[in-house]
Amino acid sequence: MRLILSILAFSLPCTIIAHSTHRREHQETFSKDRLEELQKKWDTDWGFSGISTFAHLPYTRCLSHPETSFDIGIIGAPFDTAVSYRPGARFGPRAIRAGSSRQTSFRGFNPRAGLNPYTSWARIIDCGDIPVTPFDNALALRQMSEAFIELSERPPTPESLDSSSTYQHKPKLLTLGGDHSIALPALRALKKIYNQPIAVVHFDAHLDTWHPAKYPSAWIDPDDESTPSFFNHGSMFWIAATEGLIANSSSVHAGLRTRLSGDDEADYTDDSQQGWVRITTDDIDDIGVKGVISKILDSVGTEVPVYLSIDIDVIDPGLAPGTGTPEPGGWTTRELIRILRGIESLNVIGADIVEVSPAYDGGTEATAMAAAQIGFEILTSIVRRGLMDQAKISEVGDEKRPKDEL
Repeated sequence: MRLILSILAFSLPCTIIAHSTHRREHQETFSKDRLEELQKKWDTDWGFSGISTFAHLPYTRCLSHPETSFDIGIIGAPFDTAVSYRPGARFGPRAIRAGSSRQTSFRGFNPRAGLNPYTSWARIIDCGDIPVTPFDNALALRQMSEAFIELSERPPTPESLDSSSTYQHKPKLLTLGGDHSIALPALRALKKIYNQPIAVVHFDAHLDTWHPAKYPSAWIDPDDESTPSFFNHGSMFWIAATEGLIANSSSVHAGLRTRLSGDDEADYTDDSQQGWVRITTDDIDDIGVKGVISKILDSVGTEVPVYLSIDIDVIDPGLAPGTGTPEPGGWTTRELIRILRGIESLNVIGADIVEVSPAYDGGTEATAMAAAQIGFEILTSIVRRGLMDQAKISEVGDEKRPKDEL
């Protein structure tokens, strides 16, 4: 028996090594001989097949995989316990991803911009969702703040880091909400990363700059700014302004048609003191799409860092019914998309699409598909901005070079 055990003990490592070597050789042969063939045969999806990531993009749980680099990360924030009317936006990220299923990298060319955002310089991946608690808003705010900081501090891909374009030196996040309160932790992260207040271009039917005490309650002290209920989807920009996160006089609301508090225009007074420029829904009838675009660009400029925040309720509920606070009389999906295309020169460093509440979408997926198309336009503009920045640097370099070197 001892002899048998000795023989086994001696031969077993050899057997393991032999199998290991054989497996490694097989993997190498497989990699060289068949990988390209397998990718051609199996590495694509139809719109209706595959795992539901945004536009069938590669998926990595970025928060727990810091080794994965990206230039643009799509992150879900499934949080909706700060709403004032209809809940359900926690299912928004899932719905928007489903609404994007007809988008693919092999059919992603955007004719208006002359590029395919999914195959250009930027590595775009779906980073999954932030696991936000539904039980404690204070904890949820902390979780989202830390998640946005964690992802924003990651380095981009090595190619972008070596680029002459400084725009490509920091990764960008497109957040799928979730209710609109998620803009507060996003702005906190961006202020930390860029070390300056951020201009906000805010598409919404509502101001979202209300003092939290405008929601009347005998149960809270209106002067106690630490009150947990002050964090809600109608007051997050008021909080952001008090924290110095928003660039005063360089931020814009677009698509407003909200009712105000009380019996006067005090809400507008508060909003103006925070430095916002207001563009109402009705303005589009007077100045047109081009006028709206010009007003945004004139107010913000093309160099200041911009956070683009899009509440889906800026679109008329007849076209996008799946939202928490619907307001009749909004812009059409086409008008909003045309405006977004017109402001592509903005220095967008982050963006969100929020308040998609699919339970109210019926069987049409109209709201989710509108949000997905908006996401495509935002991604296109970010990618194009990177190319424009690179081209501008090249032109300046050519101007400085001697003519005989050109």
